[in-house]
Amino acid sequence: MKTVMISLNSIDKVKSFVNDISRFDYDFDLVSGRYVIDAKSIMGIFSLDLSKPIELNIHAEEGADAVLETLKPYIV
Repeated sequence: MKTVMISLNSIDKVKSFVNDISRFDYDFDLVSGRYVIDAKSIMGIFSLDLSKPIELNIHAEEGADAVLETLKPYIV
């Protein structure tokens, strides 16, 4: 599992983020305080405080580098 901090501070960023990670078969969790939600759930993302960076857990042993390359625009 890899963990990175990401920023989703606009509606367009959230939509493009969900589209980007939905292409991968791995599980992704967003952690904000005590809340953990599925990162592929657009409604779940909007339930979080998006004004500050959010922790993204990538549950992938192999192929995590391809995921990180795709997520470069969002990584803080």
